[in-house]
Amino acid sequence: MTSRAVDATAVRAPVPPGPTQAGAGLTQTEAERRLVRYGRNEVSPPRPTPLYRRVLAQLRDPLIMVLLGAALLTILIGDYPDAVVIGLVIVVNTTVGVTQEVRADRAVAALSALSAPHARVLRDGAAHEVPAALVVPGDTLLLGEGDIVAADADLTEASALLMDESMLTGESEPVDKAPDGTVSAGTVVVRGRGTATATATGAASALGRIASLLDGGHEPTPLQKRLASLGRVLAAATIALCVLFFALGLLRGLAPGTMAVTAISLAVAAVPESLPAVVTLALALGARRMAARGALVRRLPAVETLGSVSVLATDKTGTLTEGRMVVQHLWTPAGAADVSGTGYEPHGELTRAGRSLTPRELRPLRELLTTAALCNDASLKPPAAGPPDAWTAVGDPMEAALLAAAAKADCPGPAELHRACPRIAEAPFDSLRKRMTTLHHLPDGNVLVCLKGAPEAVLTPTVLAEPPEALERARRQAAALAARGFRVLAVAGAERLWQPLPAADAEHGLRLLGLIAISDPPKAAAATTLAACRAAGITPVLITGDHPATAHAIAVRTGLVGDGPAEQVLTGPELAASRDADLTAVRVFARTDPQQKLDIVRAWRAGGAVTAMTGDGVNDGPALRQADIGVAMGARGTEVARQAADLVLTDDELSTVVAAVEEGRRVYDNIRRFLVYAMAGGAAEILVMLIGPLLGLPLPLRAGQILWINLLTHGLTGVAMGAEPVSPQAMHRPPRPAGQHILAAGVWQRLLVLASAVTAVSLLAGTAAHAMDLPWQSVLFLALLGSQLGVALGLRARLLTRANLFLPASVAGSAALAMAALHVPVLQSLLETEPVGWTGVWLASAAALAAFLAARLLRGAFRRKA
Repeated sequence: MTSRAVDATAVRAPVPPGPTQAGAGLTQTEAERRLVRYGRNEVSPPRPTPLYRRVLAQLRDPLIMVLLGAALLTILIGDYPDAVVIGLVIVVNTTVGVTQEVRADRAVAALSALSAPHARVLRDGAAHEVPAALVVPGDTLLLGEGDIVAADADLTEASALLMDESMLTGESEPVDKAPDGTVSAGTVVVRGRGTATATATGAASALGRIASLLDGGHEPTPLQKRLASLGRVLAAATIALCVLFFALGLLRGLAPGTMAVTAISLAVAAVPESLPAVVTLALALGARRMAARGALVRRLPAVETLGSVSVLATDKTGTLTEGRMVVQHLWTPAGAADVSGTGYEPHGELTRAGRSLTPRELRPLRELLTTAALCNDASLKPPAAGPPDAWTAVGDPMEAALLAAAAKADCPGPAELHRACPRIAEAPFDSLRKRMTTLHHLPDGNVLVCLKGAPEAVLTPTVLAEPPEALERARRQAAALAARGFRVLAVAGAERLWQPLPAADAEHGLRLLGLIAISDPPKAAAATTLAACRAAGITPVLITGDHPATAHAIAVRTGLVGDGPAEQVLTGPELAASRDADLTAVRVFARTDPQQKLDIVRAWRAGGAVTAMTGDGVNDGPALRQADIGVAMGARGTEVARQAADLVLTDDELSTVVAAVEEGRRVYDNIRRFLVYAMAGGAAEILVMLIGPLLGLPLPLRAGQILWINLLTHGLTGVAMGAEPVSPQAMHRPPRPAGQHILAAGVWQRLLVLASAVTAVSLLAGTAAHAMDLPWQSVLFLALLGSQLGVALGLRARLLTRANLFLPASVAGSAALAMAALHVPVLQSLLETEPVGWTGVWLASAAALAAFLAARLLRGAFRRKA
């Protein structure tokens, strides 16, 4: 395996020659010429699928093609009513499928409007705001706090510039940028300002190169593969059935025309023509339920695929974690404390061993946090409206977390601090010094020195006036916190007599105030969600671009892996160096690039797993497309991620994926339940027609009667089975094997047993009526129809549930229409039936009750076996 890491500095398109003088930028005319030459600055813009392509995709389904063939046959023999019924099923199925896809695409387009579409550029010597799609190579970009970089660019100026590159790299910590460095398209300015010259746009940018890893289309889902296989089998069986029954009829001396109509009627009965409607309705209801719970389905078949998922590959930042930096632990030479609270909300408390701190114990902690709040350029923005956790960070997220922690310790607010101790000088943080220092006027005229930075840059004798043993103790504590996945800051300070000097010259002889441990903590529901995955037989895997220690710490805290030396974390460089590594044996991957995420998903799929991949960044796009189910975050996700995904989470909660898996299993269970019911009924009709003559019933049923039975049993009743509620055991059993046939795992056996039972009780009722000199054909017709309706109720997972009243109502309606066929003159003439009297009704009712009891007993026996 070769590594194809996407580096922001690699494969850059050269800046074309032209007027790019500093301070002037491109002329508008030159920008327009380059726009024509290089194209619009767009990465895989979503192209709407033509309506006719959507319709053709629905009609290519093998079962729909079987139905089209059946409709053609019924037209050829002049059976126009049944042709209309079959055509209606095809039209409804196609309409529902196309409507769902169009609705999902529109919703994703609405989510796409959340992205910032403009950039500030320097043209004709003046700053202009233009659509990001119109930025061209050579443009001078003006970068400020909160801006999304519109193109890959070389920095010409940078002042305290801090960039969030998580959507490209997956690493949550912002990156410091210096002049002569580079920035990548799609990254966000967290702090500071800068000027940069665009070098690559659109597909040539880092964002575009990742998007190019997306393949052109989606593979069929497991359900589509299984139904396609079933469709081929049914097509072959239908042709064989027509030929066999027609030949047997001719051998018995029956009229060829009558046998042709009856054979085609049996063929229609053998094909569960409402299966596409049942599947589409079940999927559409599942998609609707998911949308109500925050999951937008972009492709209808993806609903069922979720029920087959056996591996859930998740990213870290914002999925397992809150996506916000939070101070969680404080250490001072006088003692330590834990900090509660979530996000940037300035509410929480400091505790030690679970108890509140005394004022004396709080004093050194407040001094630590007050110093960190002074040495700080961020601010907290309260929510304009909504829940209290809607506080947001303005500036560096890490510095915002320090302000929130200071508020939890009841330290003075930033405004009050800066009024009392105004800043007079500063030495900003940079990647070489790894520390920041500020000087502040004190009310007594002295100067307060405030310093914070990386432990290795602060815990040294050149900075701190502390004894060696104190420094060593602090270093050990910092190393222990870092090993737990925290980002650690050391804070120091001192009070000096006032004298004019650069802030950097004050970085010596300071007093160590303590250490601050910051992290992006796991979401409160993350551990519960992963536990639910394991209970459902789903293997969770963490794939992130973040640091290995951070990834391992989050995996341990969420229960994804145990806290032991055997729990391996495989990094991207290790993955690139080891071509033969078993990727399915590892549960935590760190420092991965987009191609490696793709390789991990492919390895699981090659092993037979059905994979779901969550992500929100451009770097997740290829893996989202490669997975069986790509799950993108809607609120914070990028356009590339949303377009690559099958499912978009509007609430960005991983627990919604588990709810979607439950919905997928419900859909698949309902489809299999319908198949048992419909195919058992179809097989029973065939057996009745083949065995009846051997029992003295010459032509057991007429063609119209067969089609009427098929219409009532496979119509509303069959469709209603697709809306059955989820089984209580759905999330306490392992997922289905990826290659399992849709009729496997006991379905064939149940189908044959029920078909035999329905055949037996129907023929028993028919022969009894024949012996009693009743209108036996009408009794057989009523018994066969009633026994199939009994099976429909008997197969319910929850017999007396009120969650799907449509099913008992449709059974009652079908029973009423069956009686109407015996008493309404028009139907009597059309179906060649006649009233059967109370004795005939009793015989048919007994057959229906017997079939119901057989279905209940059979369901209980198979459940105990499972």
